[in-house]
Amino acid sequence: MPSTPTSGTSQAAPAQAVQLPHSPLPDYYGDGDGAARETFLRQTFDDTAVDYDRLEKILGLGTGSWYRRQALMRAGLKPGMNVVDVGMGTGLVGREILALTGEPGRLIGVDPSPGMMGQASLPADVECRLGRAEDIPVPDASADFVVMGYALRHIADFSAACREFRRVLRPGGTLLVLEITKPRSALGTRLLKAYMRGAVPLVARMVSRSPTSPMLWRYYWDTIEACVPPAAVVRSLQEAGLADVRRHVELGIFSEYLARG
Repeated sequence: MPSTPTSGTSQAAPAQAVQLPHSPLPDYYGDGDGAARETFLRQTFDDTAVDYDRLEKILGLGTGSWYRRQALMRAGLKPGMNVVDVGMGTGLVGREILALTGEPGRLIGVDPSPGMMGQASLPADVECRLGRAEDIPVPDASADFVVMGYALRHIADFSAACREFRRVLRPGGTLLVLEITKPRSALGTRLLKAYMRGAVPLVARMVSRSPTSPMLWRYYWDTIEACVPPAAVVRSLQEAGLADVRRHVELGIFSEYLARG
C-alpha cells in the first residue's frame, strides 16, 4: 500500500519561473489553471490504471521491458544502490530495476496516482509513496540512482523537478530520465503519430476495460508532439546544478537523459 507523502528537507528558496514540459492542451482540461491539468491527469491515470500494462505492451510491440532494462544497464544501475523511481506508475520500470538489483528493500517508488500504484506488481518490500516529481518525498542526498520513466510530459514544472533530482541524489549519484521524443524527420513523425494517436487508441477501444483508455493514448501522443525540445531538457538539468548532462537516443525516438548529482 502507498504510504502517506512526507515533505522533502530542502529549505525554502526564492520563487522561480515555472517551466511547463509542453504547451497547454485545452482540448483535454479546458482553459483552467495548473490545478485543472493536475486534476485531469490524476483522474485519467487512476481511471486507466487497470489497462495500462496491457496497452503498454501493445504500444511497445512487446519490447518495452527489454528496452527499459537495457537503458538502466547503460546508465550504470548495479546491486547495492538505493534507487528512487519517480513516476513509478504500475511498476514497469521498477520491475526492471529489481531484475538487475534483486534488492526490493532498496527501491522507493513515487507517484501521484494511487490507482496506478495500486496496480503495481512489485514485492512487498518496495516502498511506494504518494508524491510528485516537484516534491519528491525522500530525504536529501539519500539516493544513489534516480530514474523517471516517461513521466516528464506529465509533470507541472520540469525545472522544479530537476532541482528535486539534484537534492535527493548523493554526490556522484546517477539520474536517468527516459522519454519518447518526436522523430527529427517529418515522415517519421507522421508514421509515429499514425501509430500512437490512431492505431493504439483503436486497439484500446476494443480491448480496454476503462472507457478512458483510448483518450489517454491520444493524449500521450499529443504531449509528445507538444513537448519542449531535447536541448531544453538538457539545459534545465544543467541549470539545476546537475553535472555531466548528456542525451543518448535509441531508434531515433527513445531519449535517455543522463546526469550526475
